Amino acid sequence: MIAALMEKYDTVGHDIVNHCINDIAVQGAEPIYFLDYLGIGKLRSPLYEQILTGIAEACKNADCALLGGETAEMPGMYGNDFDLVGVITGVVEKSKLITGEKIRPGHIAIGLSSNGLHTNGFSLARRILLDRYTVDSKPAELGGLSIGEALLKPHVCYRKAIAKAMDSGLSLDGIAHITGGGLFDNVPRILPKDVNAVFRKDDIPDVPPIFKLLVEEGNLPVSEAYRVFNMGVGMVWFVPEAEVAQALNICKETGFNAFVFGEITAGERKSLVI
Repeated sequence: MIAALMEKYDTVGHDIVNHCINDIAVQGAEPIYFLDYLGIGKLRSPLYEQILTGIAEACKNADCALLGGETAEMPGMYGNDFDLVGVITGVVEKSKLITGEKIRPGHIAIGLSSNGLHTNGFSLARRILLDRYTVDSKPAELGGLSIGEALLKPHVCYRKAIAKAMDSGLSLDGIAHITGGGLFDNVPRILPKDVNAVFRKDDIPDVPPIFKLLVEEGNLPVSEAYRVFNMGVGMVWFVPEAEVAQALNICKETGFNAFVFGEITAGERKSLVI
């Protein structure tokens, strides 16, 4: 919906591919091939070309084959709207599968920075921002970006950092992709039943300004903000304390900003944000 208001559709192609890659990369899987589905009222330019270009570029960047997919014109179903869906297949040796079962008290949480909303929280973001602004508005908080530009920043793909970590032998014992549900809902899925993850929000550096704007304009409590949005953390790694420096260096070498912002304690499979 934001892409339609901006008449800019290439970033949603990157979004769908990178989100899918991250979802399987957290288990250590290498992407093999991707297929797309586009349901639309009527094909039109430049929407069609921009979406497919974004998908193709994202697949190329990740060395993932784009096998094709399905395009369906259904004017009675979609009108002027469209529906974009992605399916990905990846592979990982069973012995290298990352499950989270080795996470224990004392493990350190390393965050990898996001560049914005990625692909989650847009219903709330639209409700907060588009009642006050247009997509072309440039609030001072965004440093020259428009609302639309900030919201359409493509979802970051973290596969290169994970691949290098696995190749180096780093004890990457658990990874969570921070999507819908934020830190509160995504992290507990990989935790053993007897531990908690405790995150310090003040240790997240360079939080994208769009989140500060959303929290202030929407008067959001911490529980809501960190459940709906990623709040500057696109992915979380859990590693033994002795390997933190190596993990941070791998992220830096592969082009990602990473930081320590939490740890694992004894508990009951919960995420806490303090």
